[in-house]
Amino acid sequence: MSETFTWNPRYSAQVKNTPNVRKAQFGGGYSQRVSIGINPLTRVWSVSFKLDSADIDAIDAFLTARKGVESFVWQPPNGASGLWLCPDWSRTADDGYNVVTAPFEEIFGD
Repeated sequence: MSETFTWNPRYSAQVKNTPNVRKAQFGGGYSQRVSIGINPLTRVWSVSFKLDSADIDAIDAFLTARKGVESFVWQPPNGASGLWLCPDWSRTADDGYNVVTAPFEEIFGD
């Protein structure tokens, strides 16, 4: 069972939706498109967390423990919980706070 990522983005969050589409191009400028797979939409959230160092240490430890290969349960803003993966992240200091910025990639059937 996957662990749950319990922190909410407090700094910023943005989602990029990428449909998985196959396109066939025909003569005369005609083309046809079809969705591929049972989950044809890939979502990647770009999230940032600006918190005190104790919370950022906990986020960093959570992501480090998964090493970019283990999924976790996360509920995106205004969305339903699902399985996500964080392939990389960065940590910076900002005006007395620490900031973690990361992409969370939605995965299926892990």
